Amino acid sequence: MKTTNEIIIIDLEATCWENDRIPIGQKVDIIEIGICKLDLTSHTVSRKQSIYVTPERSEINKFCTNLTGITPQLVGEKGIYFEEACERIRDEYASLPLTWAGYGNFDREQIIEQCDWLGIESPFSDQYLDVMYEFKRHFRLHKSIGLKRALDHLNMNFEGNHHSGADDAYNTARILSKILK
Repeated sequence: MKTTNEIIIIDLEATCWENDRIPIGQKVDIIEIGICKLDLTSHTVSRKQSIYVTPERSEINKFCTNLTGITPQLVGEKGIYFEEACERIRDEYASLPLTWAGYGNFDREQIIEQCDWLGIESPFSDQYLDVMYEFKRHFRLHKSIGLKRALDHLNMNFEGNHHSGADDAYNTARILSKILK
């Protein structure tokens, strides 16, 4: 596995629907990019933040708000368009040359899909690390486990609120730091 000295960790929250029933005419949109940076030399996590994103192809419904805590009002006040969020990540995190990671493949696939839809370049390199897969491989597990169970496996408590992008990214960084030591 090729990595850089710093890894960008992300966790996305996206518009969602009960039973994954996407209404006709809507598509999954990123509504939060939780992001932080893991320094592999010091094993410290820094620059944790939430970047709220205004959905352009769907609406935030009650189910999604109950799951993520993200309301249409919050995104209305703090949200920026996805293209602007990508520029901000490039500028604030110098992300292009760095390896980036997420817990599972959803984050990578959704970033690629939304960038393709808008016809913009990804704010990230081609070097993606699936922490869920790396955890499974590291511990020689027969199947992948979720973020909270991975923390339990390491005797670590979840810090923050589950389904908060920034908190999930931070906890993913903590897991990755442990398995890369």
